[in-house]
Amino acid sequence: MNIIHEQLAHTLDKFEAPELGEHYKGKVRENFHLEDEIVMVTTDRVSAFDHVLGTIPFKGQILTGIANFWFEKTKHIAPNHIISTPDPQVLIARKAKTLPVEVIVRDYITGSLWREYSNGINGQYGFMLPDNLKMNQKFPEAILTPSTKAEYGLHDEPISRNSIIEDGLVEESIYSQAEEYALELFAEGKRWAAEQGLILVDTKYEFGLVNDELIVIDEIHTPDSSRYWIANEYEDRFSKGEKQNMLDKENIRQWLIEKGFSGEGTPPRLSDDIRISLAEQYIELFQILTGAEFNPAIGDVNERIQKNLENIGVAV
Repeated sequence: MNIIHEQLAHTLDKFEAPELGEHYKGKVRENFHLEDEIVMVTTDRVSAFDHVLGTIPFKGQILTGIANFWFEKTKHIAPNHIISTPDPQVLIARKAKTLPVEVIVRDYITGSLWREYSNGINGQYGFMLPDNLKMNQKFPEAILTPSTKAEYGLHDEPISRNSIIEDGLVEESIYSQAEEYALELFAEGKRWAAEQGLILVDTKYEFGLVNDELIVIDEIHTPDSSRYWIANEYEDRFSKGEKQNMLDKENIRQWLIEKGFSGEGTPPRLSDDIRISLAEQYIELFQILTGAEFNPAIGDVNERIQKNLENIGVAV
């Protein structure tokens, strides 16, 4: 797409607004903490193996659009933090006390779990996976594999349910509610994805507390937080031991692994070709999932965000 190529020079790598107050920089988002709200700016940064690699045209817009789609679609299952969306890459959200763990739901053994399992690592989540599993094999039922929520630049670590509760990270009643929400959200995500010809393979959820109410925060069922495969190719590829046809961030992880990088040292530079290819995959997923045409917001992203925040009375 010519429009993707043209946007390469206008992607949002960072957003600075000291007037907004307390600032937290994540791998992808710039969060600004107001009194009881957060201004969440989703940049076009892409990260993998805890390294920020560069930017992908329209990535922030796509992530925000998909997250909004899912938050609206699942609000009957679990309350979430969304207040408004003043810009294609900005969310105004309720400020919550974030749980220090991520709840990851998996329906297949793939990605990091497969890499651990194939290297003989098992039991790190408080239960043992069966012997002789094959890459990308479906589990009889979805499993929960929580992880610690690390600060920017540090690694998330596997953790068991018992450790979360016994170490006092999260009260058992609250964590049980998070597990229940996660499984219900995942079931809804699977159902919808299947109707669109996709498999929702796995995903992560983040939760927080607002006035003792547990809510879903961050993002939900996006290609950064989830894996999606093309459903009608799964069985044939699995039987042949081939990689699945993916529409998510795992593509960049596999590209890095093929380049000899899996987290240690300096990652390779993203070429314009891979940046364009990833943008095309993100756009394709957006359109399949939402059923809507993707309308790219072209031009200077930083300038547009500043204007849109000023339009709602948020001084930048």
